[in-house]
Amino acid sequence: MNFTMNFRKANEDDLPAIVRLLADDELGSKRERNTEPLPADYYEAFAAIEAQVGNQIILAIDDQTVIGCLQLTIIPGLARQGMKRAQIEGVRVDKRYRGKGVGEALFKEAIVISKSEKCGLVQLTTDKRREEAHRFYNRLGFLASHEGMKLIF
Repeated sequence: MNFTMNFRKANEDDLPAIVRLLADDELGSKRERNTEPLPADYYEAFAAIEAQVGNQIILAIDDQTVIGCLQLTIIPGLARQGMKRAQIEGVRVDKRYRGKGVGEALFKEAIVISKSEKCGLVQLTTDKRREEAHRFYNRLGFLASHEGMKLIF
């Protein structure tokens, strides 16, 4: 499969494609509601992301097709002498494009943005059941240096 990949910031019109990616795996299929029309919650969440400085959804695009996405949030902080950090979440690549460098290119794009924002580190959380994703993140240089915890309501 030959394709040309570009990156851009998501807009509201991209939400159906983003939710399709988020729902297209074993864990996401149980968490997301990929219906037509999309539930209003997705539009409200996207509006909140757009309104927050330093928060964006980055898309990998082939022609006009969304083939990958991630959410990048720049977080100011006091710890580590006021260091900013970048948080990556919601990483997905279209099944047809996996193994073709899309995820790695998306991460490189997010890291370039993070460095341009003067972040001192990039962090992410990943479900413990996503062993293949863990190998991918390790290959990109990410270290499992901390234990993550969540309180789900």
